[in-house]
Amino acid sequence: MRKLLHDRRGELDEAALVLPVLLLISLALVNMAILGFAAVNAGNAANYGARMGSVAQSNPAGVAVASANQMLAAAPVGTYAVTVSGSGLPGDMMTVQVSYTVPNYFGGLASFFGVSTPANFTNTATSFFRQEGW
Repeated sequence: MRKLLHDRRGELDEAALVLPVLLLISLALVNMAILGFAAVNAGNAANYGARMGSVAQSNPAGVAVASANQMLAAAPVGTYAVTVSGSGLPGDMMTVQVSYTVPNYFGGLASFFGVSTPANFTNTATSFFRQEGW
């Protein structure tokens, strides 16, 4: 029993092999969490902008863009761009698209393993609402 408690040969070797792998996995998970957070922010902003623009009686496109940008003002990560399409006439569809870009922190490390990854992740969240009118 005494030898079992004091025999520590190979611990440093194990740590040297396992620690870099764990750090890479941790960095990749953090990067994907940031991407998911930006996707949720963009989706919420697109929904809010489309809803507010669909009930606006004057300048619905401007109201939609302002509302979406208001939601995105507090977003700590990513860059966002809001576009709106629709005629603004009652019964027509209003479309709000929020495009977002998040930096890829894992990309530089992945190149050491021969994997090519983009410098930034980009995607778009879209929301549709029918323009109301009364």
